[in-house]
This record gives sequence, C-alpha cells and structure tokens, in this order.
Amino acid sequence: MKIGLYFGSFNPIHIGHLVIANHMVEHSNLDKIWFVVTPHNPFKKKSSLLDNYQRLEMVYRATKDYDTLSPSDIEFNLPQPNYTINTLVHLEEKFPDYEFCLIMGEDNLKSFHKWKNYELILENHDVYVYPRLSEGKVETQFDGHKKIHHVHAPIMELSSTFIRNSIKENKNVKPMLPEHVWEYLDEMNFYK
Repeated sequence: MKIGLYFGSFNPIHIGHLVIANHMVEHSNLDKIWFVVTPHNPFKKKSSLLDNYQRLEMVYRATKDYDTLSPSDIEFNLPQPNYTINTLVHLEEKFPDYEFCLIMGEDNLKSFHKWKNYELILENHDVYVYPRLSEGKVETQFDGHKKIHHVHAPIMELSSTFIRNSIKENKNVKPMLPEHVWEYLDEMNFYK
C-alpha cells in the first residue's frame, strides 16, 4: 500500500487541505493520505497554536467521512525537534509493508535541498508536489527527478493564519472549514 504523508500543524485543518489530499489520492497512484499532525515545538512559544490533541481531534473530525484520508499522531512521541527523515525511518520500522511518500507544496520544494538528509529521502521515497502561488524558483537539481512527481491539483490559497485572524475579528469562516471542524471550533471558542 502506498501512503502519502501530508505534514502540517493543521491549526486549523481547512477545506484547502482536504481538497489537496483528496485530489492527490484520486489523481495519483497513492492509496491513502495520512495527515501527520506536527507536534508543538517545546522550544518555540506560539500562543496561537492549539494543543497537539485538539489539532489531532480536528483532523479526525475532518477526515472521518473519507475512507482514504486519516489523521496521524506518529510524531507526537518522537524526540523533538523532529526531522522528516526520522519520521520516515520510524514509519518504515513500524509498518514494513507500506510504502511511504511525501506530499508537499511547490513552495516547500524550493527549500527541500536544505532539509536534513534530503538526498536520503529522495533515494528511498517518492515526493508528490502540488502547485502553489509563490515567489522564486525551484532548485534546478530537482528538474526531471525520477522521485519527484508534480500533480496538477487545484491551487488553494486558503491559509490557517487567515482563518485564525478572521475568527479573532468575528468573521464567518464556516464555508472555509469542514462542517465537523467548524462545529468543534465554535463549541470550544478556539482562536477568539
């Protein structure tokens, strides 16, 4: 089984994340997408970042009606700060029958050459890239790379930061969030 790993803080998860993940699983050879909730870095103070389990709960609520999309807390128990290469090694040991791939936006591909052990990641894992509107160009070393697959997904310019700020300003963000996520945020009074 081929699993696409979609990393993020998902603070909160929104319809843009779901559109990208669903498109990836429907229009590539990936069987499932795991939303890997990135834990709060204990060394960084970020008051707007909800607790790990609250964000995991939102991802669970957002994906529960999809057979091919799932939440993952795999990084919660790994030493911090964590690197993607460590998560991949851990997943390979835990699930030897699965093939793990990365999902990233084109903006992340631009700095991918700065990631810890990025060559090792590319040696052992496919990377599925979705388009983003962003400045600058992707490193030419990745042009035509056999492990990097560009998937022509819809360009989603919705951001969690925009949603959090809109909630703070008492704006209606309901259409931007999966229904179960909006209900949870509203009930818990998050980001107000």
